[in-house]
Amino acid sequence: MKILLTNDDGIQATGLRSIYHALKRAGHDVHVVAPVTEMSAVGHAVTLAAPLRVKIFDEADFYGQGVSGTPADCVKLGLTTLMDSVPDLVVSGINAGANVGVDILYSGTVSAATEGALMGFPALAISYDSFDPRDLAGQADYAAALAARVDWAALPRNCVLNLNFPHLPMNRVKGLKVCPQTRAAYHDWYEEREDPRGRKYYWLTGVIPKDKVSPEKDRALLTEGYITLTPLRFDFTDHASMELLRGLAF
Repeated sequence: MKILLTNDDGIQATGLRSIYHALKRAGHDVHVVAPVTEMSAVGHAVTLAAPLRVKIFDEADFYGQGVSGTPADCVKLGLTTLMDSVPDLVVSGINAGANVGVDILYSGTVSAATEGALMGFPALAISYDSFDPRDLAGQADYAAALAARVDWAALPRNCVLNLNFPHLPMNRVKGLKVCPQTRAAYHDWYEEREDPRGRKYYWLTGVIPKDKVSPEKDRALLTEGYITLTPLRFDFTDHASMELLRGLAF
C-alpha cells in the first residue's frame, strides 16, 4: 500500500519512527508528512493566518517532510500538494499517550486521521498508553500487520479506526478487543506553580475517574491489558434532542 504517515508528537518522535520502519519492513510505500514540533492536544486545528513551511528530514534510514503546522495541516498539505499521487491509507501515530473516550476530541493524532477520512481516504490512528515510550517496535509491527488485514473498502466512508496499545510488553498483552469508546469525561484541575522569577503559572492535569469508566469499553479494556480497536464516526448530531426541539420551529 501507499501510505501517508503523520502524527502529533513531531516528526522525530519515537512512535512515528517505529511505525515508519514497521510499515517499510512490511513492504509499504511510506510518505511522512508530520509536524516539525510537538502538536499534542491541538485537536482539529488548521492554520489560516500564517504560511506553512516544509523542512526535509533526509537521514540514513528515514525520509520525511516536516511541516510548521498542525497534524490536520500535515494531512491536508500532504494529500493535496506534497504527495505525487493519492495514498491507499492515512496512518497517524504511534502517539505517546492513549486516545480513548473524550481524548478523541482533543487529540491531534485522531484529528489527523479524521482529516484523512473526511478527504475520502481510509484512516487509522494509533496510540500507546504511556507518555514515555521507549521501544515500540513490537506495537508497530502489530499495527502494520493489522492494517494489512483490514478490508478498508468494506468500511463506511469517513470511518476512522482508533487503535490503542496498553502500557505493556507485547508478550504480556491479552489480545485485541473491538469495542466502543467510553463516555466518561476527565476530572480536570490546574496546579499552581511558581517560575524562577516568582511569577505564578498554571499546569493542566486531570484523570478519568475510575468509578465513571464503563466496563468493556476502551479505557477499561486498555487498563486490563487489551489492545483496543474502535471504529469512529464523526456525526455529532443528537437525533433524540432534535425531536424535542422540533416544536420550537416558527
